[in-house]
Amino acid sequence: MKITIEMLTKDERWRIADRMAADILPVINPKLKEVKPSRSFYAKYVKRFLDIIVSLTIMLITLPINLILAVVTFFDVGRPIFFFQDRLGKDGKLFKIVKFRNMRNTTDANGDLLPPSQRVTKIGKFIRKCSLDELLNFWSILKGDMSLIGPRPLLPEHYRRYSSRHVKRLAVRPGLECPPPDIKSHMFSWQDRFENDVWYVEHVSFLVDCKLFFNIIRMALNRKSAAARASVSRGIFMGYNLDGIAITLDEVPQKYLDQIAEDREQNAEAANAS
Repeated sequence: MKITIEMLTKDERWRIADRMAADILPVINPKLKEVKPSRSFYAKYVKRFLDIIVSLTIMLITLPINLILAVVTFFDVGRPIFFFQDRLGKDGKLFKIVKFRNMRNTTDANGDLLPPSQRVTKIGKFIRKCSLDELLNFWSILKGDMSLIGPRPLLPEHYRRYSSRHVKRLAVRPGLECPPPDIKSHMFSWQDRFENDVWYVEHVSFLVDCKLFFNIIRMALNRKSAAARASVSRGIFMGYNLDGIAITLDEVPQKYLDQIAEDREQNAEAANAS
C-alpha cells in the first residue's frame, strides 16, 4: 500500500515529523553555527518598558473596535466568540493567544479540520485582510507573553522539530511580526524565516526595532509584496534535510511515507487478529 501526502492524517504528519527529528537532528546539529542572543540593556529592560506603554495605549484606543468585533463575531460564527490556542513563548514556555473566531469547525472525512482557507468566513477574510484579528495580541504583549517586534509565535509541536540553531528564535519574546531588515517581494520559506528570526535575536536594539517597525508599515502598503505573500503558501514545517535546510511536507523523503504505510498495515493486522 502506497501512501501519498494527501492521505496523511494530522497524527501521521506529526509522527513523521518526530521520526525525522530523531533521525536528522543528531546529524545536523553539531554542524550548525551557534547563535549568540543580544544581552544589551535595551534587550533586557527598555524593550519591555516600551512594549507596556505602546500596548496599553493601543488597547485603550482600539477598545471600541474590539467591542464591535465581538458583536460581529457573535452573529457570524456564534459562541464562543474567542479562540484560544497554545503557542511557544520565550524559552519554550507555553502561553495562550486569544483572537476573535473567524473560522467554522468544518472537518474532512478523517475528522481533521479543513485548511483555514476553507473554513474562514467572508467576514473573517475581511478581518484578517485588515489585520483586525491581531488586535487582541496587544493583551498578550501587555501581560509579557509577547512583544511588539519578534519572531511569530508558532505551535508547541514545532519545539521538538527545531534544530539547535533555530530553537534560539525562542531566546526572545515572540512578536506581532519580525520582518526582514531588507524587504523582499517573495514569500519567505521556513528556512528564510527562521534565519531571519535568529538574526533578530542576535541584533536586538532600539534602532533595529524602529527599522523593522517601519518595514511592517512598508510591507503593508507595498501591493506587490502583499500580493506575493498572500498568493504563496509556505507549507507545513516538518523538519530538516541532511543539509540542515528546513523543509515542508511536500519535501518529506518517501521512506517516511512508507513507514506510515507499514504502520497502517500493522494496525489493520492487529485489529483483525483481535
